[in-house]
Amino acid sequence: MTQGDAVGELSVARAAVRSARRVVVKIGSSALTSMEGGIQGERLDALADAVEARMRAGSDLVVVSSGAIGAGLAPLGLSRRPKDLATKQAAASVGQLALAHAWGTSFARYGRVVGQVLLSAGDFGRREHHRNAQRTLDRLRSLHAVAVVNENDTVATEEIRFGDNDRLAALVAHLVGADALVLLSDVDGLYDGDPRKGAAKFIPEVRSSADLDGVIAGSGGALGTGGMASKLSAARLAADGGVPVLLAAADDAAAALTDAGVGTAFAAAPERLSARKFWVRYAADSRGSVVLDEGAVRAVAHRRRSLLAAGITRVTGTFFGGDVVDLCAPDGRLVARGVVEYDSVELESMIGKSTVHLPDGMQRPVVHADDLVKV
Repeated sequence: MTQGDAVGELSVARAAVRSARRVVVKIGSSALTSMEGGIQGERLDALADAVEARMRAGSDLVVVSSGAIGAGLAPLGLSRRPKDLATKQAAASVGQLALAHAWGTSFARYGRVVGQVLLSAGDFGRREHHRNAQRTLDRLRSLHAVAVVNENDTVATEEIRFGDNDRLAALVAHLVGADALVLLSDVDGLYDGDPRKGAAKFIPEVRSSADLDGVIAGSGGALGTGGMASKLSAARLAADGGVPVLLAAADDAAAALTDAGVGTAFAAAPERLSARKFWVRYAADSRGSVVLDEGAVRAVAHRRRSLLAAGITRVTGTFFGGDVVDLCAPDGRLVARGVVEYDSVELESMIGKSTVHLPDGMQRPVVHADDLVKV
C-alpha cells in the first residue's frame, strides 16, 4: 500500500498538527547535506520556505536541524562520516558554522534573524540548564527570530549525547510547550518494514502501541545517526507526553506544514505531562535509586500515592534533596522516577520506618506524588 492510498480523511492527530500554534520541526541530515557537496542550498531554501509559510500563517516554529557533521565533511576533505569521536567533533565544529550561516542566509530572504542554540544531553539533565534553554528559546520566539537547535557535537561524548536529533527534537518539543512535532527526513512515513527491500505496508496513523505490532524499524544511513528506529522512538516519546507527531519526507515539507495530509501521524496521549513531570520522566539525570517493597510499588505505580519511608527497603547511590532518583521494585524493575526530599545519608536512617516514628523535620514524604512519574 502506498502513502497516497493510505492517507485519507483528516484524523484527530493530523488536525492537531494542522492547527498547532507552536510547532517544532526536525530536519534530518540527508535532507540538508550530501557526502560530496556538503550543504545543499536549494533543498535548505525549500525547507526554509515551508517554515516561513507556516510562521506567516500564525504559528511559532522552532527548527531542530541535523547536518553539522555532514556539512563539515566536504570542507575538510573527508569522503565518509568519521567513526572516531575526535574527527566527528572536528567535522561538527566546521559544519555548525556553515550550517548556521546557511540557515541565516536563507531566512534573511524574508527579513528573519536566526539564532543558533546548541544543546547537550547535560543541559536537559540539569534543571537549571533546562530552564535556561527554555528561557532562551522563548525569548528568541518573542523577538520573531527563528531558533535553530542542534546537538553540541563539538563537546558531546558518546556517553553523554542524545544519540540522534530525533530524540533531541522530542525533548525540545516539551521544553517549549509545543502543540505539535514534525519530523522531516528522507522517508515519507512509517512502514512495517524497509520499503527499499520489497513489499512493505505503509502505516498512516499510530493511535496506540497496537498499531505498531509487527513493525521492524532500521538504523540510520551514511550521513546521519538516526534511522526509522530513532524516529519511531522519538515520536512515541513525544506522543506519550501529550504532543501529536507527524513523520514525513522533507520533500513534502510544504504539505506537512500546511494541511498535514502526508506522512504518518502519531496521536498524543489524552493527558499531557507537565513540563516538570516530563523532565523528571525523560530528561533528568538520575542520581541514585530507591528500592521499594511490593506495597509501596502498588501505591506509587498504580494509585499515584506519595512514597513514604516505610515502603523503602534499600537506597543506592549518593544524592541530595531535590535530585531525581529511580524508584525500583524488589526485583530491580524501574517503576517510577521522582524528585527526592532527602539526601541519601538521611534516607538510609529512615528505611522501613513509619512516619510517626520519624523525628520532626523528617515526616514529609520521601517523594511527593506531585513530583513522581510512573515509567
